[in-house]
Amino acid sequence: MITAQDLVAAAKSKIQEVTLDQADSALANAAFILDVREPEEYAAGHLANSINIPRGLLEFKLAAMPEIEADSKVVIYCKTSGRSALAALTMKEMSYNNISSIEGGFDAWLAADKAVVTPVTPLDDLSIDYTKHFHRLYVKFKNVNIKAT
Repeated sequence: MITAQDLVAAAKSKIQEVTLDQADSALANAAFILDVREPEEYAAGHLANSINIPRGLLEFKLAAMPEIEADSKVVIYCKTSGRSALAALTMKEMSYNNISSIEGGFDAWLAADKAVVTPVTPLDDLSIDYTKHFHRLYVKFKNVNIKAT
C-alpha cells in the first residue's frame, strides 16, 4: 500500500523546492504566494501577501482564478511542505510551469524566526482598559427606567 509519505516523496522528486535561504528571493519574485493550509491555520498566521487556498480546493479555485496564468511565478507553502509538494505537483500536471514549494513549510519559516502576518483582534489589544468604559455606562444608565409597551 502506498502511504501519504510515499506520495509526498514522489511529488518532491518531480517539483522544485526552495530552501529557506532561497525563499526570500523566491517570494520577492513571485507573482502569487499560495498558502494551501486550512483556513484556521492561515488565520493563526501566514506569510505576507499570501492567498489561502486549501489543498482540497486547489484545482477548483485555480479554475476560477484566470489571473494565475501558466507562466506565473507561484510559490506554495503549507505547514511542513507535504501538502505544498502535492499542490505543486498538481499545478505542474495542470500545465502551470513556474511553481515552487518552500522546503520545510511554515514550521521551518517560524523556526527560522522569519516574519509572519498575525491578525490582531480587539481582544488581543489588552492595552485598552475597557472596564472604565463599562463602568461609565453603568453609572450613566443605572437609574434609567425602561418600560415595555
